[in-house]
Amino acid sequence: MRERRSHGSFLVSGFGKLMAPGLIIGYIASLGLPAPMLDYLGSMTLELIASVLLVVGYRTRFIAALLAVYSIVTALIFHHALGDQNQMFHFLNNLAMAGGLLQVVAFGAGAYSIDNIRRTSGASVAPALY
Repeated sequence: MRERRSHGSFLVSGFGKLMAPGLIIGYIASLGLPAPMLDYLGSMTLELIASVLLVVGYRTRFIAALLAVYSIVTALIFHHALGDQNQMFHFLNNLAMAGGLLQVVAFGAGAYSIDNIRRTSGASVAPALY
């Protein structure tokens, strides 16, 4: 249950992106990244869909690995000004989330997850990074 609470922050972040697209697109553009609109749509979609899948426990290990990589990449791209205390906080927060997500990759979903229900009911499951 702990991973569901802590990684609900991706859902909150995704909704924040949905509510303020101009602000997010402007920030992405200010960093000189190519295709800010495409980057915005990709990040918002990933955060919204992956967070819901993680919370309900569907393909948990794969989704957790995907979000862990995403957390590290966004830390390096968006929060690399470590001399700024706010940026340092967000950088370390992203690394901490990646660490928690890697724990989910290692140990899998909880007892009430879709993954566990499918596994115990005898449904066929893909063996790799499930």
